[in-house]
Amino acid sequence: MIIVAGHLLVEAMDRPDYLRGCEQVVRLARTADGCLDFAISPDLLDPERINIHERWASRPQLEAFRGSGPDEGQTAAMKSATVEEYDVSG
Repeated sequence: MIIVAGHLLVEAMDRPDYLRGCEQVVRLARTADGCLDFAISPDLLDPERINIHERWASRPQLEAFRGSGPDEGQTAAMKSATVEEYDVSG
């Protein structure tokens, strides 16, 4: 199993639009082969932070879904990103 976890930072005033732009990604991920869980959510304490949590059955299934990653608008809106992948297959 692969876990992807971390957070993004965006301007507080941009966070609602950023999250709305992620709705379709979440829908697609949750129906993708091998997706066990997928969430992009606002942090309860930091108005700039967006939490990322994904669980995938295998790396090939994650990579098949991942494709090109965030679009240009999403990338431009990010102030920073700290997201890591963890292989917990052991």
